Amino acid sequence: MPLKPQYIPYACAVLLIAAFAIDMLTPQLFVAAILLNAPVALTSFAFDRKLTGRIVVAALVANLAAGWYNGYRDRHYDPIAIEDRVLAALSCILVGALSIGTQRAARGAAELEARQRQARRERTLRESFETMRSSVNREIVLRSTAREAIRVLQADAAVVFARHDGLSLDEQYLAESGIREVDLRRARPAPELASVLTRAAESGQAVALDAADPMSRFVLDTLGAARGIAVPLGGRDNQQGALVVLRRNAEEPFDSDAADLALTFADEAAAAIAQANLFLELAAKNEQLAQANAAAVERSEVIRDIVYALSHDLRTPLSAARITMRQALNGAFGDMPPAYVEILKRTIASNDELQRLAETLLVVARYESGEASPARTSVDLSRLADDVVSELEPLWRSESIVVARSGSEAAVTVVGDESELRRVAVNLIANAVISTPAGGHVAVAVESDGREASFSVDDDGYGVPEAQRPMLFQRFSPGARHGAGSGLGLYIVRRIAESHGGRASYQARDPRGSRFTVSLPVESADVARA
Repeated sequence: MPLKPQYIPYACAVLLIAAFAIDMLTPQLFVAAILLNAPVALTSFAFDRKLTGRIVVAALVANLAAGWYNGYRDRHYDPIAIEDRVLAALSCILVGALSIGTQRAARGAAELEARQRQARRERTLRESFETMRSSVNREIVLRSTAREAIRVLQADAAVVFARHDGLSLDEQYLAESGIREVDLRRARPAPELASVLTRAAESGQAVALDAADPMSRFVLDTLGAARGIAVPLGGRDNQQGALVVLRRNAEEPFDSDAADLALTFADEAAAAIAQANLFLELAAKNEQLAQANAAAVERSEVIRDIVYALSHDLRTPLSAARITMRQALNGAFGDMPPAYVEILKRTIASNDELQRLAETLLVVARYESGEASPARTSVDLSRLADDVVSELEPLWRSESIVVARSGSEAAVTVVGDESELRRVAVNLIANAVISTPAGGHVAVAVESDGREASFSVDDDGYGVPEAQRPMLFQRFSPGARHGAGSGLGLYIVRRIAESHGGRASYQARDPRGSRFTVSLPVESADVARA
């Protein structure tokens, strides 16, 4: 059995005394002083330079004392014996120097080995972390944790206790050294083992399991091991379970820093498990969102279909009622009292308003379902603007508004659906008339720069509050200037402009009023020739 370092100073003292006694009892020429080198050489195993220095000094003093005593005892000092004493003293100094050099070399080798071992450990840890984080599948991460714990901590077995239901540790992943497969058991740990795991979780520290401790012995017997370390997976705010690493042979204890290493490994494993749990939660939430979106889309389609059906089916009876009331107003059913005539006129106006609303809803339903009109022909915006201004003349004259055409009088041609572009012009001009007080002015302009045509309507009316401007072209926006009172007029203008490759915009006028503009690409020469 090798001598333990703490006993080396005592052994050196005993050897020194023994060598000194032998030297005292032997003749001068026996050169027993050479034995003083033994305790000096022994100090090299203590890795203590101070001890070596003290033993060298003591050996030199013993050499000198023994030489004096031998000469005094023999009544003379032999020159050869004196020379031997000097050589013995030099040899003690030389051996001491070699011992110190050996200690330095051994210490350097030990430090190098420690650095290499630390580098290997860090590399192993890094590889293990990458392996555990390489998957977002919770079960794969837990199995990897059990396998990597054996490799990192050089254990014979490892058990990961995970929380399947988020509360109790009812999943056990057992890995054995040399076996690739990891055994999954769904069972809660035994009471004595649960107590150790609880203690590790509450303290946040590693708990060493040694057969010398009665409680640990019960746990080790349960797990079939001789030594072990239990650590929590994560701190108190990230409790993902617990890890126990085991060694079967009682003669092979864990390294002194194994507990700290196990805690570092457990923290990274907890982070990998938390990442996998987060992905599970995200997947579940994504599935819920997908279901909610599907339900919302289905409800939107149902509502759209209902609006489409109602708008489409209302037009026929409304048209029939309008014809009948017009015939009655023209006397087809005989003369009516003046009061009835006035009521009939208001009823016809309400019927026309309701019919316009039905047509507006029908247009919105078509655009929402992606059924924009595919019709495309050459449309002269200048002519279209003149026609709409004339068509709406009864409206703006009844409101005491002056509507004038401005801008280019020449033809400005675009490609599009003329009926839809006419709806854009009607909505914008009607909005401007309604939003302008009596005596106000509205200007309708059509212009072109060769690449883009613009249809703009200016008024000196009330304008739009700044806070409401960003929502002007949205459905039922609070700031919308409602064409026909539906809250959809400007929304339809935007959708028609976008379906024709253009855009709709708003600009406030100074000191008051508004400018609404629809910009469309002009018809190219190739399209015009076609």
